[in-house]
Amino acid sequence: MSGLLALLDDVAAIAKVAATSVDDVAAAAAKAGGKTAGVIIDDAAVTPKYVQGFKPARELPIIWRIARGSFFNKLVILLPLALLMASFAPWAITPLLMLGGSYLCFEGAEKVFHVLFPDADKHVKADMAVKDPGRLEEAKVKGAIKTDFILSAEIMTIALAAIEAPNIWMQGATLAVVGIMVTVAVYGSVALIVKMDDVGLYLAKNAYSGVGRGFGRGLVRFMPLFLKLLSVVGTAAMLWVGGSIIVHGLNDLGMAQPYEGIKALAAMVAGAVQGASGLVAWAITALIDGVLGLVWGLLLIPVGTWVIGPLIAAVSGKKAAEH
Repeated sequence: MSGLLALLDDVAAIAKVAATSVDDVAAAAAKAGGKTAGVIIDDAAVTPKYVQGFKPARELPIIWRIARGSFFNKLVILLPLALLMASFAPWAITPLLMLGGSYLCFEGAEKVFHVLFPDADKHVKADMAVKDPGRLEEAKVKGAIKTDFILSAEIMTIALAAIEAPNIWMQGATLAVVGIMVTVAVYGSVALIVKMDDVGLYLAKNAYSGVGRGFGRGLVRFMPLFLKLLSVVGTAAMLWVGGSIIVHGLNDLGMAQPYEGIKALAAMVAGAVQGASGLVAWAITALIDGVLGLVWGLLLIPVGTWVIGPLIAAVSGKKAAEH
C-alpha cells in the first residue's frame, strides 16, 4: 500500500511538473508571439492578394494550400534549423535577424516606391499573361509559399531570440506553439477577410430585414477600402519592425547609436506629456524606427535590383531579364 501511495505521489509530482511546463511553454509562446506582431500583420496583409482574381469557390482551397505550406515551412524546415542555430551558432541569431529586418525594409520601401512611381516596374502585371486558371493558381500558391517562408523565417528567428527557455526541448516546444499559433491566426484571419465580401453579398440579397440587407451592401462597399487600409498597415508594420530590428541589432553588436539616441529623444518628448508618456515614447520610437527602415530599404532597392536579383537569376539558371 505504501508503495502504491509512493507511486501515486510520484505521478502527481510528474503531472505537476508537466502542467508547469505547459504553462511555461504557453507563457513563453505568448511573449515570443508578441515580439513578432509586426511581421504577422504584414503576413496577413500580404496574403489576400494571392487569391484576387479567382472564383469565390477557389479562394478557401487556395488559402488552405498556402497555410499547409506555411505549417511545413515553420515546423519541418525552420524549427529544426532554429534549434540547431541556437545550440551551435547562437552568435548568428542577431546577424540573421538583421538580414531578415533588411528584407522587411526592402519590401516595405519597394511598396512605397511603387506607390510613388507606379510605372517604374514593368513586371508588376506579368502574372496577368497567364490565362490558364490552373497554371495561375499553381504560380500564385508557389509564390505565396515562398513569401511565407521568408516571413516565417523572420517570425521564428524573432521568437527564438525572445525565448528564455532552460533547455532545447522547451525552446522547441515554444517555437512549435508559436509557429502553429501564428499560422492559424494569420490564415484564419485571411480566410475571414477574403470571404467577407461574399458574406456581405449574401446578406444584401437574402437578409430578412432592410437593416440586414443594408449592412450587407455596406460590407461589400467597405471590404475593398479595408483591404487597402490593411495593405498600408502591413507596409508600415514592415518598415517599423524592420527598422527596429536593425537598430536593436546594431546595439547588440556594440554600436550604441542610433538606439541610444532614439531612446533619449523618445524619453525627452514623452517627459513633456502628462498621463500618456509610455504611449508617446512608444509612438516616437516606432516612428523613427519606421523612417530609418524606409531609408534603409530605399538604399537597398538598387542592391536588390542590380546585384541580388541578377545573382539569384544566374544561380537558378534563368535570365535576369525574365525577373
